[in-house]
Amino acid sequence: MTVQLYGIPNCDTVKKARTWLDGNSVAYSFHDFKKQGVSEALLRGWLAQVPLSTLLNRKGTTWRALSDADKARAEDEAGAIALMQQSPSLIKRPVLEHGGKVAVGFSADQYATLF
Repeated sequence: MTVQLYGIPNCDTVKKARTWLDGNSVAYSFHDFKKQGVSEALLRGWLAQVPLSTLLNRKGTTWRALSDADKARAEDEAGAIALMQQSPSLIKRPVLEHGGKVAVGFSADQYATLF
């Protein structure tokens, strides 16, 4: 079964997830969405499984730097998708695809139940 991990390599949470996967001998492919981008179709697929409030990172510096108009756009799914494509740092990290399911964020307990 293919495991795909999405994120930004220098993100501390992504590093923890990668360390956990490596330490538990879980083979995975890594997609750096800052360098490789993220498609609208991929974001819509994730949003079919997780709520926008989970996927959109409203706690980071990228969110705080947005204008009030852009923050208002993010309340609408289409607007939020456009913003996440424009600034992938707005996507909560990491995003893990495994067995047709999507997990957002990292905790060792969560990953242990997935594998």
